[in-house]
Amino acid sequence: MAILNDESREITFKLVYTGTPMAGKTSNLSWIHQRLDNSARSDLITLATMSDRTLFFDFLAVESVLINGYRSRFQLYTVPGQANYNATRQIVLRGADGLVFVADSDPRRAPDNLSAWHALHQHLAANRTHPDSLPIVLQYNKRDLPNALPREVMDQSFRSSAPHLTVCEASATSGTGVFNTLNSLARLVVSRFHSLHTRVPAAL
Repeated sequence: MAILNDESREITFKLVYTGTPMAGKTSNLSWIHQRLDNSARSDLITLATMSDRTLFFDFLAVESVLINGYRSRFQLYTVPGQANYNATRQIVLRGADGLVFVADSDPRRAPDNLSAWHALHQHLAANRTHPDSLPIVLQYNKRDLPNALPREVMDQSFRSSAPHLTVCEASATSGTGVFNTLNSLARLVVSRFHSLHTRVPAAL
């Protein structure tokens, strides 16, 4: 849920990167952090296991342009993809203003993609959040793989029941599509905020 602070003239949005285990969620945040000017972002906090998998979450606050005099701040999180961190994932998803679902283009990960997609819907339901009420961007990551699943195949898995979802293709390790994904979600989130709040007139 966006936090509007009239005293500091600041709006804070929470964006969560979720998806298939090892699909590139942390790679997305790492790339964003590396490419932003130090004055525009906070430190990147990573808690990881011995195997380098995300254990809790990454946190990154990105200051953006003014929205009618209000400074916008985006807090970026990742959630652990492993099934044994379901409770942590549900907690981090709570209060999100928008989601990026990172799917793996490796054909061998197709079943894992679907499992993670279904798990996301279960976590949202547990948080009493309907998927249609939340901006969601699908990121098909690892498009640089020589055997990457065709986009139409991945669309059939994720968009057959939700054709309105925005899709971004990416290769997070090289940065391709990373900022396009972030900007796509940020636009959706800010647009939704304007539609729900009349205190800050639409400026985008």
